[in-house]
This record gives sequence, C-alpha cells and structure tokens, in this order.
Amino acid sequence: MRRRAVDFRRPVRRRYSKLFSFIICGVLFLLLFAFLRREKGSESAAAMVQKYYRRNKFIEGLNVTEEMLSPVSTTRQLNEQIALAKALVVIAKESNNLQFAWELSAQIRNSQLILSNAATRRTPLTTGESKKAIHDMALLLYEAQQLHYDSATMIMRLKAKIQSLEEQTSSVSEKSVKFGQIAAEEVPKSLYCLGVRLTGECFKNMNSQNKLPRDSEVLDKIKDNNLYHFCVFSDNILATSVVVNSTASNSNNPDLVVFHIVTDEVNYAPMKAWFSMNSFRGMIIEVQKFEDFSWLNASYVPVLKQLQDSDTQNYYFSSSNDDSQTPVKYRNPKYLSMLNHLRFYIPEVFPALEKVVFLDDDVVVQKDLSPLFSIDLNGNVNGAVETCMETFHRYHKYLNYSHPLIRAHFDPDACGWAFGMNVFDLIEWRKRNVTGIYHYWQEKNIDRTLWKLGTLPPGLLTFYGLTEPLDPTWHVLGLGYTTVDPQLIQKGAVLHFNGNSKPWLKIGMEKYKHLWDKYVDYSHPMLQQCNIH
Repeated sequence: MRRRAVDFRRPVRRRYSKLFSFIICGVLFLLLFAFLRREKGSESAAAMVQKYYRRNKFIEGLNVTEEMLSPVSTTRQLNEQIALAKALVVIAKESNNLQFAWELSAQIRNSQLILSNAATRRTPLTTGESKKAIHDMALLLYEAQQLHYDSATMIMRLKAKIQSLEEQTSSVSEKSVKFGQIAAEEVPKSLYCLGVRLTGECFKNMNSQNKLPRDSEVLDKIKDNNLYHFCVFSDNILATSVVVNSTASNSNNPDLVVFHIVTDEVNYAPMKAWFSMNSFRGMIIEVQKFEDFSWLNASYVPVLKQLQDSDTQNYYFSSSNDDSQTPVKYRNPKYLSMLNHLRFYIPEVFPALEKVVFLDDDVVVQKDLSPLFSIDLNGNVNGAVETCMETFHRYHKYLNYSHPLIRAHFDPDACGWAFGMNVFDLIEWRKRNVTGIYHYWQEKNIDRTLWKLGTLPPGLLTFYGLTEPLDPTWHVLGLGYTTVDPQLIQKGAVLHFNGNSKPWLKIGMEKYKHLWDKYVDYSHPMLQQCNIH
C-alpha cells in the first residue's frame, strides 16, 4: 500500500486560526476595559458634584458676615458680650476688684470656647447651646452695672484718671527741670578745689604774678585800639581759660590780642594766679575785679539796687511767688551776680577802648576772630548773630506784649539775637547813650511786668534798632542743650555751649565735650591734684 505524501498546508491553516482567536480576545478585552473606565468616570463626576454641593451648603451655613449683621444672631450677641466683658475686666482690675475680674475672664473663656466649637464643626451657632452662656454673661454685665461700671461712670473715672496722670507727669517734669537746674548751677568739687589751691598758691608766692607784665609798654597795649580786644566776665577759672586758650590757639596773630577778664573778689586771686603761671602764645591778659569799679553803685546802676532788694532775692530763690508760673531757668541765681550785668556797662569798664568782642565763658573759639574787627556795623552798636527761625526766638517770645509800653515800641515779630559772641562799637554806644536806654527799661521793669528775668530780654530792648546781623557761622549755638548740624559745627568760628549741659559738668553732652576738652591741659599739675579729667 502506497503512503501518502506529507501535506505541509495543514499546519499553516492551524496557525491562522490561532492568530485569529488571539485578535478576537484582545478586542474583547479592550472593549471591556473601556466600559469599566467609563463607569468609574461617571462615579467620580457624581462624587465631585456631590462634594461641591456639600461645600456650597457648608459655606451657606457659615456666612459670618450675615451672622454678625443679623440682629437676632446668637453669634453676634455672644461676640458683643465678650467685647464688653474684656473692657470691664480692665476696669475691674483698675478698681482692684480682682475677684470680679476673674469671674468675667472665666466667662469670656467659656463663651469663646462655644464659638470655637461652632467654628470647628462648621455649623452656625444655635440658640440652645448658647443660651446658658449668654444668660451667665448677662448676669455678670448686670453686676458690673450695679458696681457702677457703666459707660458714663467709667468715662468720668477715666477722665479723672487721665487728669491725675497728667498732674503726675507735670509734677515729675517740673522736678526734673528743677533738679537739672540745680545740677547746672552747682560748682563741681574739682573746680572748687582748683580755686582754693590757686588762692593758696597766690598768697604763698606773690612773685608768681610778676609774669603778668605791668610795664608802661604793656599798659599802653591794654588801651591800644590798633590791637584786638576781647572781654570775658566770669567767675569760672577753667571755663575762662578755655576761652582764652582756644582764642590764642586759633589766632593768626596772638601777639596782637588783648584779653580783658573781669571777675569777682572771691575769684580774683586764683584767676590772676592761673593766668600768671600759664602762657597763651604771648597774648596780653588783664584781670580785674568789679568791686574795684568806683562807678558801680546803686545810685548809678538801677539793677544793682534791684538785686539788693529782698523781694527780688526771694523771687530768685523761692518758688512760692508768682504761683510758680515763671520757668525755673529764669530763676537762676546767676542773674543776681553783677558779672552777668556788666555787659551793659562795657564802655564804663573799658573807657579807653573803641571796639571790643564780648565772649561768654561757655564758648570755644575755633577760628581766627580778627576779621570781626573789620566788619562794618553800618552805624549800629551791636553786631550779633540772629536766632529767629519762623516764629521761634522772636521778640514776642521774650517780652510781655500785653503791656502797653512793649506793644507801642517793639515789633513782636522782630528777630531775636544771641549774647555770647558780640561785636560792640563803643564809640556809637557812647554817642547813642545805650547804657541810659538800658537804665530806662530796667527802671520800668521794677515790678517785672515787661519781662520776667534774664539779661537777653533787656538786651533786646536796649539794642532794638541798633543791631547789625552777622553771618551765622560766626556764632553757632545750642551745644549745651540740643543736637547741632555737624557742618555748622565744622564751619563755626565760635561754638556756644548755651544751656544747662555745660562741658565742665557731669551732665555735659558727651558728643560735644571733646570740642571743649582739647583746650584743657589735663596734664597740668594743678588739674591733676584736683582730679580734673
């Protein structure tokens, strides 16, 4: 029997049938996957819609603005009670009712807890859950009203409290000013020591004063109007020394400078001793005491008669008069010193001189001052730096314009100026009888109705219309009480430590003290013995 040949086509047909089955299965699988994905997406959309719906419903339920604006809202009522209770807690503590303050604080915490729970669960506060808290708080608020913690009463009490605090502040401020004035008026122990030692040195060695030449040539220079004459009226040895030393150090021609120092009987010997034992670049220095001026008596000087009056002395030293309305600084006893009033008698003090530069003892000179003597004063008597800025330091700040004499003769907006560095033309002074003008106003002010105290107000009256304004850089003020522009200090010819914070005192302003210190020789044996540093 013949065998049949192998038929290779059967296997091929079997392979195609398997492939077809595989494709069919794949299509069915894809359709199933797509169907399942579609069902899941529908469920997610429904969940999102439901979530959005719930969120909107939650927001609707917690509309805080509507809750607080609604007149029947328990949330609003509870919040208002809490706000009022917080104010009453402060008032109760001020009244020392600590028990009631504690009860209010406890109820505030309870109400805040109820509001917090409502916010946490995100639903509006119901009347039922807040009823007890509102009732308890209302009872406490009613109790506060019975304790006179109502608004009207508390406003009155707070006003009284404010008035009391203002009075305390005023009292403390007044005491601060007084203590500051006392500190400014004190004589430091070190300066007192210096005066005592110099006095002893003066009497121990009378020959030490021979260094102050008194030959005819020097006496002629003291009266020579071709030289530069400066004057200082002071009882402070160290301060005067700084003025002289700083002038000498910055002078282009110190040998042409003459310094005239006038002091009192107590400080005359130590002042002479100090300027005898120290050299100031060859400057000529004259020391006098005002007690030697024969013309200085009560018959000629009205202010001297006033200063000897017991009422005037009480006015300076007692705060019981004038209802303490006068500022303490104007009650400074330095105004009782004749040294403070000699500035109005310069022609009598130096009868042979024609022009002088007057310097206070609390200044430092840091430029050559000889150009001051060539300034044309245009027929005026006083050359000074004006101090007015807008309405500050104008005449109405110093004088009593309710007085008819002041109102009739002086412009209230006239610009003020400063003592401390002044150029005086003594020829014009004598010609215009300026000292007589000063006497007139002093006699008119015997009852202190034109101005209170001090030397600047009478100076403004005396030199009214007779003052020539100088460039502000010649005289920079304020280093004893305020902050001064550093550029002004750098450009200033004379720096004035006016104010209470003098550089030789402990209360001196530290940031400016170095400007004064550099003209003090702290290595000097006398200064070291007196612990001046």
